[in-house]
Amino acid sequence: MSVREAINTITYSNGDASAREDAINELWHNYKDTGDRDAREHLIIYYSPLVRHVAARMAAELPSSVDISDLVSYGVLGLMDAIKRFDLERDIRFETYAMGRVRGAILDELRAMDWVPRSVRAKAREADRALAKLEHDLHRSPSEAELAAEMGMTIHHLQELFRQTSVACVLRLDNELFGRGEGTSHDLLADDGSTAPGAELESREMRTILAGAIDRLGERERTVVRMYYFEGLNLAAIAARLHVTESRICQIHGKAVIELRNKLARAL
Repeated sequence: MSVREAINTITYSNGDASAREDAINELWHNYKDTGDRDAREHLIIYYSPLVRHVAARMAAELPSSVDISDLVSYGVLGLMDAIKRFDLERDIRFETYAMGRVRGAILDELRAMDWVPRSVRAKAREADRALAKLEHDLHRSPSEAELAAEMGMTIHHLQELFRQTSVACVLRLDNELFGRGEGTSHDLLADDGSTAPGAELESREMRTILAGAIDRLGERERTVVRMYYFEGLNLAAIAARLHVTESRICQIHGKAVIELRNKLARAL
């Protein structure tokens, strides 16, 4: 099957999933074997809905000032990079691999924009310090009441701080693991296709550290982290599943990220 025939099959297959899959495979092999630009262009077009999906999910957790169309444009760069780097011989679906790259490209641009308000950063640092002190003194994760007392605020105000902090947490785990923008936690958790022994060892060690940090979270925080980062649910979907308000999930999410940040900082 030629590239043109494959493109026509994808365009006019009329719901024939098997024929469309064969055509996509043909585009992949043509692109990887010959670098065919038409094959690459149509792979980008075919997988572009994935970019929209990732961008929409991230936009739901970002301030309204962040335009989803900008996120999509950043994500397309990640998709192009994923298509270039993807190894057909690896036992991993392209969609799984690409989601990490798309998210990473969007995060890189958000970092460059520095969209997180200074007041939110300052509050997050204050909570980091208080949590680290209490974990050192208590040899366990503190309760909300203990953390509120340490910070000289009510539990209500602490929960509001978690909610505000949570809006910035889309960057925080990634920043802690890869401070120079070299990757994202999604690249770490999903196989990035690297075959270098050193890279594989480092990735394995980082997964172990991250898994251990998550295991030491409280049950509520661990559940929210699993649903958000591993199952791909946004905060509203998690709230619906757990039958609580989205605001409450946002608070739990913020607390979990602060705890993970401290645990990872000590481990790295």
